[in-house]
Amino acid sequence: MSTALQLVHDGDRAVEIHRVGGGRLLRYVFRPETSLDEAARPYAHPVCTLAGEELTNFRPNDHRWQHGLSFTINCLAGYNFWGGGTYRRADGYQWRADHGTQQHTAWVEQSSNHLAHLLDWRVGTAGERLLQEKRALTFTILSAQAWSLRWVATLQNVAGRPLALGQYHSHEGLTGSHYSGLQFRGARDLLDEHGDASIGIFAEGDRVGEAAVHGAASSWMEWRGQKDVSQQRVNLRFTNNTGPLHWFVRRGNPLAALPFQYAQDLQLAPGAAFTIDHTLTFTDL
Repeated sequence: MSTALQLVHDGDRAVEIHRVGGGRLLRYVFRPETSLDEAARPYAHPVCTLAGEELTNFRPNDHRWQHGLSFTINCLAGYNFWGGGTYRRADGYQWRADHGTQQHTAWVEQSSNHLAHLLDWRVGTAGERLLQEKRALTFTILSAQAWSLRWVATLQNVAGRPLALGQYHSHEGLTGSHYSGLQFRGARDLLDEHGDASIGIFAEGDRVGEAAVHGAASSWMEWRGQKDVSQQRVNLRFTNNTGPLHWFVRRGNPLAALPFQYAQDLQLAPGAAFTIDHTLTFTDL
């Protein structure tokens, strides 16, 4: 089996990674056309296994602002970069004109194994720039059944003022609502209940099930699922390469989020930066 990859350009909006002699691994849209209230941002969809099983969902009807695999921040300086309604302690979830956008500005590298580009995180009618990000995606075929995506990003405060980065758990006191950071919205059939204990959510420390994994600190989490039509079993492993984090996970509307902070907002001084480093591994069983 070939471990070689191929970069395919799709106009001026997207690129795709294909296995030579095989199918597409993912499509990465770096200039999205989603609406402002979905916090427009680059995303990967579809993300597929080597056998061609589609793993992601784009704009699902329950949360249309969940875009396959993307990186975002729930609360950034009071702005919503996640999309959808914004939660405030005083009046709950409301649709507000407070959404930010991520804008691709330049490519640093484009190759079959590595994509790197610069993005600006902007808000308001004047397009104030809050963060500059350098994002790097690395693709590796590990075996005849598995491939991995390493997602590394460094974000620098360019606003000239301190910025608070958080989510509704840390920022607004909404317990358990710590979704932020890298998010993976899965295909609906991945974690369907059908009485099979081998299908579900698992994490480091012998944790099993949504209740045990959600909010718990561990270095990795797995989804073990089965696809419709083909009946193909698949394993998705989410790993935080810098150590344990507090996972956000939902089984019914399958969502995994890898928040870079949990109980307290991250305070980012002017000029300061922080880095996320995750690896996602997709395996046909």
